[in-house]
Amino acid sequence: MIFSNKKKVAIDKSLYDRLKAVSEVGGYSSVDEFIVHILEREAAQFEEAQDEEAVAKQLRGLGYIE
Repeated sequence: MIFSNKKKVAIDKSLYDRLKAVSEVGGYSSVDEFIVHILEREAAQFEEAQDEEAVAKQLRGLGYIE
């Protein structure tokens, strides 16, 4: 039995066509590569924001900031 760690995501055709055009201009080898790049970048920004909030909360708790 073969398992894959890849999942499928449904994307509206018009959005897919836009992403395809942008990925070609951007020099990506495929639309999938472009989409994965965008998702990784957005996830990292979200995680960074959560880390900053956690640090600020800890500093507030220690009385260093209000």
